[in-house]
Amino acid sequence: MAEILTKSRARNIFYGGSLFFIVIFIVLTFQSHRYIVNVSTAGMPLSDAVVLGKRVWERHSCINCHTIHGEGAYFAPELGNVTTRWGVQDDPEGAFEILDAWMKAQPSGIEGRRQMPFFEINEEEMRGLAEFFRWADQTDTQGWPPTDAG
Repeated sequence: MAEILTKSRARNIFYGGSLFFIVIFIVLTFQSHRYIVNVSTAGMPLSDAVVLGKRVWERHSCINCHTIHGEGAYFAPELGNVTTRWGVQDDPEGAFEILDAWMKAQPSGIEGRRQMPFFEINEEEMRGLAEFFRWADQTDTQGWPPTDAG
């Protein structure tokens, strides 16, 4: 009686299966990279002001209260689409003015409301933060957040 699975057949199945899944992995890696670069990237270039704004975001730990594209804490509003909500997506100066006024008015002191602390942020950093929010707002988030309010 002949053996159904010999050592050489088992070896060939192992090598063939390994090669098949390595090829699948390489194809999916290439497809994911192409998707991220061509579809899922922000439509605005990554300028020095955007980088500065991201550093301000990180230095002041904004993510401890806010979310950006769903990442972060849910204590304060989503900021990934804040420039769209403010109507200043295509207006860098308007984005800066609204953000600057908002930040200077904090904490609001309204009884019973969550309070945002006051941060010492200079004009250049505030402009960078506004540009970071404009940049983040142009990222294809595939429908996130589900509402404009975040």
